[in-house]
Amino acid sequence: MHVLLLMVLHAALCCASSESNKESIETLMDHVLVLRVPYGVSSSVYVSLTCGEAYQNQPVFWKKNGMELSPALEGNQVRVLVEEMDGGNYTCHLGPHGEYLNHTVILIQLDPDNRTVILEEKSPEEGHIHCSAPNYKGLFHCTWTKTQSRSNAAVLLVKAERFMEEIPCELDADRSGIHCRDVNCPYKEEQHRISITVYIHSNSRLEAYTKAFYLRDIVIPAKLPNLHISDGKVFSWSYPDSWEKPCTYFGLQFQVKVVPNGHSCNSGPGIVHMTDETKYEVNVKTRSYVFCVRAQDKYTSGPWSHWSQCIVNKKHVTC
Repeated sequence: MHVLLLMVLHAALCCASSESNKESIETLMDHVLVLRVPYGVSSSVYVSLTCGEAYQNQPVFWKKNGMELSPALEGNQVRVLVEEMDGGNYTCHLGPHGEYLNHTVILIQLDPDNRTVILEEKSPEEGHIHCSAPNYKGLFHCTWTKTQSRSNAAVLLVKAERFMEEIPCELDADRSGIHCRDVNCPYKEEQHRISITVYIHSNSRLEAYTKAFYLRDIVIPAKLPNLHISDGKVFSWSYPDSWEKPCTYFGLQFQVKVVPNGHSCNSGPGIVHMTDETKYEVNVKTRSYVFCVRAQDKYTSGPWSHWSQCIVNKKHVTC
């Protein structure tokens, strides 16, 4: 009776282990399997690979990262042992030195995926991905920066969606960012956030970085154009050409700042005022100063634009 009970328990544990392994392996995309392993625990998992139904009766041989395996791995359907973070690109060939037939890349992802080493964190609030948009037309740009130790890491896949609807994106030429376009009407109230997930790998290590946001939270007006001075003390400017119209609906508010000459708009001390007008009259005694102005969405209080400035040095003005 005790022997029978032990056999049943052993079978149950083996079954549970097998199911656990199956649950830890998922297909991320064509030819890419992701093996999720627990962080801080030694792992050794068998992964099943198939060259393809068309090669069922062919003399199939496998290589790992272009190298022959020892002992040789043969057959259309095989099992490979993946230990720790040692994944790789498994290719199958027609014979030991024959033509390439197919491949499967095995990547390793820690579970939980909170040991991020591939991308730099921009700030605790912003995370690893920075996103911005010039207006509400739906076009936005997200960027990231790889750490120096993982500078050769490669972007594998980017997913963008809003409430189960896919948003089309294109990778930048240097693959350090994406341009996406959400086709929602700019006048429509946002009910759901946009979600961006970037899958990036360094050798066999895979990390997934996710950012969720409303478009209204990332809209940053462009620098204010046509900044100039008239009558020696009245500064005026225009709405950015990229800003959505009509201005009565997509209104901006402006922050103006006068700082001592030689100081920057970002760091210099100065007198700060708010206005809804596209002009401002300066009333200071000094004849040398820097006039600064920037814009913010009036109704969402989102991010501020970069400063536009005029440097006043007595009668000489540079804007």
